[in-house]
Amino acid sequence: MVKNDRWIREMAVKGMIEPFNKHRLKKGVISYGVSSYGYDMRISDEFKIFTPVGKPLIDPKNFDPKSLADFRGDICIIPPHSFVLGRSVEYFRIPRDVLVTCLGKSTYARCGIVVNVTPLEPEWEGYVTIAISNTGPLPARLYANEGIAQLIFLQASEICEKSYADKKGKYQAQKKITLAKVQ
Repeated sequence: MVKNDRWIREMAVKGMIEPFNKHRLKKGVISYGVSSYGYDMRISDEFKIFTPVGKPLIDPKNFDPKSLADFRGDICIIPPHSFVLGRSVEYFRIPRDVLVTCLGKSTYARCGIVVNVTPLEPEWEGYVTIAISNTGPLPARLYANEGIAQLIFLQASEICEKSYADKKGKYQAQKKITLAKVQ
């Protein structure tokens, strides 16, 4: 069952989303905060910008950290046909009976900017690492501390048998932008 804004506010009181914006903030910014059936998370001011140096191939089993340049600032420019990694401003603690899916914001999508976040599994916690692609032929601008993606909370009718915490997931409790890794 998709959960509404009242349920999300109740869960936030229990520490599920920190910091939590109980209202949808949108005047002069790309909106963030509570929405009708979800929560629009923000992108922090920390980025890793893809640079074509190092290995001539991107390999998720052997990712070369030299392929990314660290950047911190209020505006991040994504080169054409490239991507950046960022992290959420909010720290999430997902309950055992909830699965969270993520969709990019339409404001960015209409500019050719695609957001990818894998589902937040039951009992996962941490800052969300966000992959943001510029599919267009021109540089694209990202605004730190503004909305980047909408999270949709799905509550299960029963508790999952094995949560992300039970599996000792490799991205559990991440505090920074986390690169691809294989255990």
